[in-house]
Amino acid sequence: MATDAAIRQQYVRRGIALEYLTIGWNVLECLVAVTAGYIAGSVALVGFGVDSAVESASGSVLLWRLHAERRGRHVETIERTALKMVGGSFFLLAAYVAYDSAVMLIQRKEPERSVIGIVLAIVSLIVMPLLARAKRRAATNLRSAALRADSRQTSLCAYLSAILVGGLVLNAALGWWWADPVAALVMVPIIVNEGKEAIKGEGCSDCH
Repeated sequence: MATDAAIRQQYVRRGIALEYLTIGWNVLECLVAVTAGYIAGSVALVGFGVDSAVESASGSVLLWRLHAERRGRHVETIERTALKMVGGSFFLLAAYVAYDSAVMLIQRKEPERSVIGIVLAIVSLIVMPLLARAKRRAATNLRSAALRADSRQTSLCAYLSAILVGGLVLNAALGWWWADPVAALVMVPIIVNEGKEAIKGEGCSDCH
């Protein structure tokens, strides 16, 4: 019969696998989104790619935290540091998206249609909720506030995917050039709120 320590190590290994999947997917998503967004002149799409980079960084920090536990190290300080680092990154992302969206609206710059961007956002809209749910389960098993925060960031990626799809489809179908920067602006309060939650570093109230 497996001991509690052995069972927890199984949960840790599962969490590590999920974070490797998160990093791999988001690196690919970032490269595709930023490239397609740059070509199409889409602020929302580039912002989506930058968010993927932020999530990759968060996954790397969580990977550090999980590997530390696997090696038997004390992880409380690592969790608090991870939450604050991710929070700071969210604020930088929010500032970037807000600035570029405002410039797009002022200059009335119309982005080109991006089929690649639409497909990428739809695929992300399918993948991210599944990954977020698996992370929430892992966070509950490990009673990890850091992993719970990371799962919220993955859920945020799904929300951003939905916003992005709406903006890109409206631009492609109806020629509403302003839909793209407005969709990007809708991202800002969501990103800021997640940044505040991460910086506060509050514990996982439903992980016990």
